[in-house]
This record gives sequence, structure tokens and C-alpha cells, in this order.
Amino acid sequence: MREWADLDVEVDADGTQRVAVKGPLTISSIGVIDHQFRELEGNVAHFDLSGVTDMDTAGAWTVFRATRRLGSPIVGASAKSHDLIETVASAASEAPMRPEDKPLLHRVFGEAGETVLEMLAGAKNVIAFLGAVLISVGDIIRHPSRFRLKAVVRQFELVGVTALMIIGLMSFLIGIVVAQQGAAQLAQFGAEALTINLTGRLATRELGVLMTAIMVAGRSGSAFAAQIGTMNLTEEIDAMRTIGVDPVEALVIPRILAAVVMMVLLGFYSIVLTIIGGATISSLTLGIPFGSFLMRIQEVVPTYDLWVALIKAPVFGLIVAVAGCYQGMQVRGNSEEVGKRTTMAVVQAIFAVIVLDAFFAVFFTELGWA
Repeated sequence: MREWADLDVEVDADGTQRVAVKGPLTISSIGVIDHQFRELEGNVAHFDLSGVTDMDTAGAWTVFRATRRLGSPIVGASAKSHDLIETVASAASEAPMRPEDKPLLHRVFGEAGETVLEMLAGAKNVIAFLGAVLISVGDIIRHPSRFRLKAVVRQFELVGVTALMIIGLMSFLIGIVVAQQGAAQLAQFGAEALTINLTGRLATRELGVLMTAIMVAGRSGSAFAAQIGTMNLTEEIDAMRTIGVDPVEALVIPRILAAVVMMVLLGFYSIVLTIIGGATISSLTLGIPFGSFLMRIQEVVPTYDLWVALIKAPVFGLIVAVAGCYQGMQVRGNSEEVGKRTTMAVVQAIFAVIVLDAFFAVFFTELGWA
């Protein structure tokens, strides 16, 4: 049966109190006596600890807090209890439990300054990372034997081949949605036949490559960040440096090269599947034969639309790979950082891809490729 600490208070005629503590003063037995200590007021002559059978740090702190508040001495403490109370007293602090709230303007400008400094530090790290990548590329060009062909082929498989199923299904369904919704709107003007123009140009110029880049960012960009981040966390990258292997050359370059090359192929693959999806739904609901839809695509989609898509694709792949690898290399501290950096890699890659797509849209329009 658990033994509880007890408090015995004797009051003299002049109101002076003598407090005697009995039983164990441990974390499991001070629940009641802690409240009694807090309720003590007035003149306390001393705290008698001769009846204490055991004491731990929690009990020592409870007694010290009460004696400090009331200004009363301790008597009858055993050597162990005395040492514990002295240790607790030496570590006591007068600091407030909650820091003072700073003025609003101070907080606003302080947080703004910290944000600016973080952005500058991040920009510095990005520049350093890109510099390391360029140096590694230069070393590989000067020494072709250092090119890791097997690693690149493996990344081709992970980034490209294993993504064919999901990207193909996504593109096919997007083609169905674009054609079906486009036909529903164009039917109001009796222009259902223009569904072919809408589906073909939208898929070729924008949707095919853009949706593929977003899918690759969520699939491969996150994998790059998680893989490299985990290796960073388990000190595998430090081990690579120790044995003379450049981690950028061994881990980053193959992934960047694979993403750049496979984005071109996956983008073209997505365009084809999007058009096939549009042709399928058009043949089923609009009465446009499947073959006629595909033949008409060749007439209404200008060649430069395809070139626009194939120019954007490797740039998107580069952005996705750099974001994933950079965030993976920044992992420090603990496993929570891996998840945080992986999320940042995906968000930054998708945001950068959409911003660049808008830039490309304006740029090619100015070139007359509208």
C-alpha cells in the first residue's frame, strides 16, 4: 500500500508555526502535501524534516519552494535530504515562468528581420549547392571515367519507367475531362467539332508537360529529398566524403540527369495519352470517329506547340531534381527534418514549375508562338 507524506503543524500562543514533515517526500507521494505547503501562511519558525523517511528531487524542490517563500529554516534533515535540497537550491532561478511580451512593433520588425536573414541564408546555400553541382559536372566532363552510368540508368528506371502507369492513367483521364467539358461548353455555340482543337492544343502546349512535372515532383522529387536526407541523417554522406567519394557526383548528378531526360520522354508520352483520352470520349459521346480525331489533330495543332512543350520539359525536370536533391542535402538533426525537407522539396518544385510555366507562356507568346 502506498505511503503518503503528511504535514503536522503546531501553532504557539503568539501565532508562530512549527511545521513537521513525516513520511516519504517523493514524486509519487507528495500530491496532498504539496497543496498543504502552498496553503501555509504567516510566521513559520522552521520546517522539521526529521520524520522524512525518503526524499527525491521532486520532494526536495517542494520543500525548498515552501521555505524560500516563507523565509523559514530547515531542521532535522538527513545528509541525503540536505544534499538534495542544496542541489535544488543551487539550480533555482528567479526567471519568470513566461517571458514578457515584447511590444507589437518590436515583434513585427524582429520577425521580419529573422525572415529576411533566413531567406539570405537560404539563397547562399542554394548558390553553394548549384556551384557544387557545376563543379561536379565539370569534373565529369574532364574525367569521363567518373561518370556513373549504372546509377543514371537506375534513376532512369525509377523516375521514368516506373512512372509510366500512373502518368499514363492521369493523362488519359485528363484528356477525357478536357474533351467532355470542352464539348459541353462549345455545344452552346454549335461548335462541338472544335473540341479537337481545344483538346489537342491544350494537351500539347500546356497540360501534358505541366501535369507530368507536378506528378514527377510529387513522386520523384520527394523520393530524392527523402533518400538523400536519410543518408545525410545516418551519416552515409559523411562516410562517402571520408573515403573520397563526392556525394554530389555520386547522388545528385545521376538524379538530375535522369529527371531532365525522362521529363522530355514522359512529357511527350503524357501528351499522346491525353489526346487518346480525348479521342476516346469524343468517339463515344460526340460521334467523332477515333481515327478522324487523331487525323484532325495533325491539322489543328501547329508543330511549334510540340516544340514549346519539349523545351519546357527538361527545364521542369531540372527544377524538380534540384529542389529534391538540395532539400535532401540540407537535412540535419533528426528524422522529423526528413519529412519537413521532403514537403518543402515538393512544394518548392511545384511552385517553381507553375511560375516558370507562366513565364514561358508570356515568352513564347512574345515570340509569336501563340
